[in-house]
Amino acid sequence: MKATFTLAAPGCHRREVLGDDDVSDAELAAMVADLWQVTEVELLDSEAETVDYDVPSILTGARTWVRGHADAGGGPRGFTLFVKRVHHWRHSPAFAFVPPEVGEWAGDSVPWRAEPLLYASDLADRLPAGLTMPRGLRVDERPDQTAVLWLEAVDADKIPWTTDDSVRAARLLGRLSGSRRVAPLAGIDPQPWHIDYFVAGRLGYTVLPGLHDDATWQHPAVSEHFGEMREDLTRTARHLDALAREYSVSRHLASHGDACPNNLLRRRGDPGFTLIDFGFWRPQPVGFDLSQLLVGDIQLGRQDAGDLPDRAAACVEAYAAGLADEGLEVPLAEVRRSHAVSLMLFNGLPSLPTEMIQEEAALEASGGVGDDFRAGFDHWARQRAGIARYALDVLAATEHAA
Repeated sequence: MKATFTLAAPGCHRREVLGDDDVSDAELAAMVADLWQVTEVELLDSEAETVDYDVPSILTGARTWVRGHADAGGGPRGFTLFVKRVHHWRHSPAFAFVPPEVGEWAGDSVPWRAEPLLYASDLADRLPAGLTMPRGLRVDERPDQTAVLWLEAVDADKIPWTTDDSVRAARLLGRLSGSRRVAPLAGIDPQPWHIDYFVAGRLGYTVLPGLHDDATWQHPAVSEHFGEMREDLTRTARHLDALAREYSVSRHLASHGDACPNNLLRRRGDPGFTLIDFGFWRPQPVGFDLSQLLVGDIQLGRQDAGDLPDRAAACVEAYAAGLADEGLEVPLAEVRRSHAVSLMLFNGLPSLPTEMIQEEAALEASGGVGDDFRAGFDHWARQRAGIARYALDVLAATEHAA
């Protein structure tokens, strides 16, 4: 049944921060009625506030909370919605740093439409038990290659992840990849993507130059934490084309694309996970989602790389078990090798902290580098070296399976 609504008196709504992403009070009331699954609400008040979130994304233009009160017949009741604007990469400030001669190619190398398309789909009904996603209340796609998503807010548990959390998530991600019901939506984003785009772009422009520069290895933090890996990393880079070919011909399955703990929300009192941020959703090699599951919180400083090999071993087995739960038997050796190749390409080779070296140089030029920055640099170098060491080890250990 279509929802109806009654509006409150004017002057109680402060949503200016949304700008052009805003909707009318009538449309907001309809979304609240939909959220509460009632036929009508009286919208009493509302306000918008920018989300305090410091993890950058080239595909996200804005994140906003919309909060307020409405009455569905039982008195005032609070509501919270999450509004997210996603866009083509050319709308990101980061695109200004792309060399003009490769701008058009670079823009087309990063898909962006999966998220609006998925929220307008029935993916929520297809997900395996234990996985869910926020309800999409409104999806506005625009001619300028942007889209505004009005979503259910998730009351997420913020306590640190444990190994048990990672293992449970790995098994469910295996079920996601192996699900016959999810499979028809795996390729919902029509924009083509190939591993060669990443190799030529991210690795070719921002990783390999630093890897082959002696000055990178002379930096004290790099020398201390990465020094003994220089030969192994440069040798791996010499075989980059072969790794990319292996990646491209491997078994591809549905993949979240960025299954870090930040994007696997734990609702209070629920042992499952709520998936968010589907910008890189598409078919990827079996085990692809294990990489960000394992290293995402290390990259954000929430986990230590010291136990990465043990956590990874448990998660690889759990992921393979999840595939089997869905009736898809994939040899454990295949999962491990595919994970190793994906991890090396997307996390191992890019682990050198070249961007921090550049930031340090900029600070020195503008007045000096403080002790806090140096300590932070050393910490990040050590953590990222742990990721690189694991990536090299698991790649070498699975070489026979290639």
